[in-house]
Amino acid sequence: MGALLATRTGPTLQAERLVRDASQFKWYAVTLLVVVMLAYANEVERGRLDIVAAGLAVWFADWFNEIVNALVLHGTNRAPLWATTGPTAYQFLVGLNVEICFMFALAGIIYAKFLPRSRAVRVLGLPNRVAVGLGLSLVSVAVELFLHSTGTFHWEYWWWNVASFPVIVVFGYLWFFLFAAWVFDAPSQTARWRRVGGLAAIDVAAVVVFGVALGWL
Repeated sequence: MGALLATRTGPTLQAERLVRDASQFKWYAVTLLVVVMLAYANEVERGRLDIVAAGLAVWFADWFNEIVNALVLHGTNRAPLWATTGPTAYQFLVGLNVEICFMFALAGIIYAKFLPRSRAVRVLGLPNRVAVGLGLSLVSVAVELFLHSTGTFHWEYWWWNVASFPVIVVFGYLWFFLFAAWVFDAPSQTARWRRVGGLAAIDVAAVVVFGVALGWL
């Protein structure tokens, strides 16, 4: 085991020590949960289940990426694509803490609220679903660059790093919002929840297989 751990990067080892360590728990996590619940309750009260579904779509998309990120660590035995360190109220996975988790739970709602009612409207010459998603993705990567500079958010591989940030824009964020747009614009509630439920089922199955059964997460 010592030889295996020796191949891991320093930030990776720091992140692993935080994963599911109950001693890290802080009470403000409960307040964050209530804030997220309030945001969703507000949309349910308004009858905007399309916005609720978009919010969940981004949240489940992030969980998918985070699971893949943890599997990259298991497969390489060196580092995930990203690792989070520093103070946290709780760390679920090597790159996912409760603060990030709740942020993504709100990100899809924010995205949906920015969308023009009509899909025909173009923004800067782009379809508005793409333009808004791209804008939010660029802001999100800018935040990651700042976090990276603080030493609490770590990249290891050259193809997923500062110099290759367009890759992070597309595969780290943009697909989340485009998936949320597909859910938001679904022709019926049945289709909408089938789309959200499909990704949710994949996430749950991955956690059960790779996390519970195999212990890779």
